[in-house]
Amino acid sequence: MKNVINVVAAGLLLAASGSVLADGQKIYQSSCQSCHASGVAGSPKLGDKEAWAPRIATGVDALLAVSIKGKGAMPPRGACAACTDDDLKAAIEYMVSQSQ
Repeated sequence: MKNVINVVAAGLLLAASGSVLADGQKIYQSSCQSCHASGVAGSPKLGDKEAWAPRIATGVDALLAVSIKGKGAMPPRGACAACTDDDLKAAIEYMVSQSQ
């Protein structure tokens, strides 16, 4: 429950700051959308609250660790090998904000 509260609080702060979400949206559109828009290889679709809920519950740090390392068909750093950890985190925070 604590992770869920932290994620929700982070989402509210991000919504207030706008620019972080905008950066995350740009990264999503250029690197993540190819899989997360259609659910390629079981990736959770953007906006699918049911698919994202258990992932969101693990917290942003855990989602970032999976993104950095890769999982299943998703290679390390997804489709953004040049992304920094902060870039990946911004994209994750954007996807979380759109999927709660």
